[in-house]
Amino acid sequence: MSESTPLYRVQFVVNGEQYQLFVREVVQGSLWGFIEIADFVWNTQSELLVDTAEERLKSEFDGVKRTYLPMHNVLRIDAVEHRGRASIKPVSDKVAQFPGPVYTNKP
Repeated sequence: MSESTPLYRVQFVVNGEQYQLFVREVVQGSLWGFIEIADFVWNTQSELLVDTAEERLKSEFDGVKRTYLPMHNVLRIDAVEHRGRASIKPVSDKVAQFPGPVYTNKP
């Protein structure tokens, strides 16, 4: 991994599913309480076997230049040397989430 092109593995939770994506840019977003990720890295090698999870992620993030993740949804961010598999899987009982939003809308 060269210093000029870092690669990050970002794991976060959305609607009861754990996402794992690979991106080249991770910053604290200009929106308070959000992490900003951009420059998504997908598998571009032609393979006989199609990874349905990665295809689902590609279609979900198709046309997205950058996305903002609430800090309390982010499980971990790792700087890695090689891209692994992007994935979506159900959240297991072993994954602890931060409490919900501090501010709630009272009826």
